[in-house]
Amino acid sequence: MPRAPWAVATLTVTLLCTGIALLHGAEGGERAGSGTPGITDALPSRALGLSGHRRLVRELEHSGSHAPPRRSRAVSAAPMHPSRPLRLRIPSLGVDLPLAEGAQDGEDTAGWDTTAPAPGSAGTAVVTASGFPLAELRRGRTIEIPRADHRTAVFTVERVSPYGVTGPDRGRARLRLVSGETSVLARLTGPLRTG
Repeated sequence: MPRAPWAVATLTVTLLCTGIALLHGAEGGERAGSGTPGITDALPSRALGLSGHRRLVRELEHSGSHAPPRRSRAVSAAPMHPSRPLRLRIPSLGVDLPLAEGAQDGEDTAGWDTTAPAPGSAGTAVVTASGFPLAELRRGRTIEIPRADHRTAVFTVERVSPYGVTGPDRGRARLRLVSGETSVLARLTGPLRTG
C-alpha cells in the first residue's frame, strides 16, 4: 500500500474512534448522573438533534413527571348580551373604580365610550382609564368589568402598545383600554355571575 493513502486511512480511523469514544464516554457520564451537560451538547449530538431531547428527558426525570407541562391558554368566550358596565377592575394593577358613561377627564377615572359596543357584547368596547400605568400590564393578565345584569365580563390581555392597538373583531367581544398614549387590546374569555 502506498504511503499517502495508508496515512489517510489511519488518520480517518483514529478520528472516528476518538469521536465515538468521546460520545460514548459522555453518555456514560450522563448515565452516572454527573449533571453536567459536557460533550453531550457538543456538535455531533446537536447535528443529530439529540441534545435538546436529552435535556428534556433529564428535566422530566428530575421533576418526576412523564409529560412536558402544558401551557394554559385562555379560550375566547361567546359575546354576552349588551348591558351597562358598572366598574373597571384590573387585579394585577390594584385598580377598582366606577365606570362612567362617556369620556372622563381627570386622574384615576374611567369612562366607557357609549358609541362603541358595551363591554362583553359583540364588537370592540372602548374604555379610557386616565392616570393608570397600563404599560405594566402583560399578556395573559385579566381585566374585569362588572355589569348591570349581575354578570362580570372577564377579558384577557392580548397586546399592549404605547401607540394604540387595533385588531379585527370577527364577531368576537373585545376590549380596548386606553390611558394616555398606551392602549391595551383584550378579548372576552368568560363571564362570571356576580349575584
